[in-house]
Amino acid sequence: MTAHFFADLHVHIGRDWQGHPVKITGSKNLTLTEILKTASRRKGIDLVGVIDAQAPRVQEELIDLIKRGMASELTRGGVLFEKTLLILGSEIEIYDSRCSGPIHVLCYLPTLEKMKVFSSWLAERMTNIHLSSQRFYGKGIELQEKVRQLGGLFIPAHIFTPYKSLYGKGVKKSLSEVFEYHLIDAVELGLSSDTGMADGISELHDFPLLTNSDAHSSGKIAREYQKLQLNRLSFEEFAKALKSEDECGIISNYGMNPKLGKYHQSVCAMCYWHAKSSQVHCENCGSNKIVKGVSDRIEELSNGFSPPRRPPYIYQVPLDYLPGVGKKTYEKLLDAFGTEMAVLHEASYSNLCEVVTKQVAESITLMRAGKLKIESGGGGHYGKVAKNLS
Repeated sequence: MTAHFFADLHVHIGRDWQGHPVKITGSKNLTLTEILKTASRRKGIDLVGVIDAQAPRVQEELIDLIKRGMASELTRGGVLFEKTLLILGSEIEIYDSRCSGPIHVLCYLPTLEKMKVFSSWLAERMTNIHLSSQRFYGKGIELQEKVRQLGGLFIPAHIFTPYKSLYGKGVKKSLSEVFEYHLIDAVELGLSSDTGMADGISELHDFPLLTNSDAHSSGKIAREYQKLQLNRLSFEEFAKALKSEDECGIISNYGMNPKLGKYHQSVCAMCYWHAKSSQVHCENCGSNKIVKGVSDRIEELSNGFSPPRRPPYIYQVPLDYLPGVGKKTYEKLLDAFGTEMAVLHEASYSNLCEVVTKQVAESITLMRAGKLKIESGGGGHYGKVAKNLS
């Protein structure tokens, strides 16, 4: 019998268990253990993809958790920690002759042993295997083939972000110009786009779309996620969900309104004046540093084909984005309902009103209905929820 599970499959490690940096821009408190505790105890995330698992010291920490009985490897792939399944992944930067700009991709492996093999292979093609998102000195297709050989999954990351993405600034206009189609298992949208925007590009119709947090701190885990239908928690079932096999699949995507993304609209990088995509110079300050927004970039690439049937894309924001939800209110909500997922998906309006103010309860209800008023972001600055909610 199938059941529903929440999954955030793009979470970075800030430091390994010896205090060495992994993701330079990540929180110093964000270790593997902290991610697992946060996902299980506070967020209510059933599957968490840690995409710096190629780092040897991260693997050492995981081995220690297993030895101490705090985690266990599953025969069908993945590592179980309390209520949460860890999916071992690695974010890698490619920049070969087939692409004209750096592209980030996500590679997921089913077992710790296969991740170790992958790490050893990467170490010969990478300057520093201990750090996140490092340059791969080889061809992108070579990386795809290695992941498939090890029984893994290959997913282009945040595909519309202006920097370091497939369709971003200076990169090719088609998947086939860079990768082998049949070796792509899904694509990740990123924070500045949604399903409807992506489906303006016909070549994406063949792939499932993922919405993940790209978290660099524990608080950002599950700011975007998806609901999966699986027979049980395992890497094998996750892979089936991407293929819609054996009654498994993606039931719905939960993501921030694209207007909240920090690269949604075109702006001047110097003064943040809102620019048109065709403009080269800023009308406000004269700068020529116009950062093209995701919405404008997708419009350039769209070719008008009818989109396929997709799971619903439901607009949500993290609880602490909502007006009136400070640290104390957030903790009250978790004390009352257990996890963020319980607050977002299970708590009734009347139950919310017993714990928080009517304003906060109403804002959560409006969020569920996709009726929050949003002020757009761009040029590296996130959008925000307007204080006047509706």
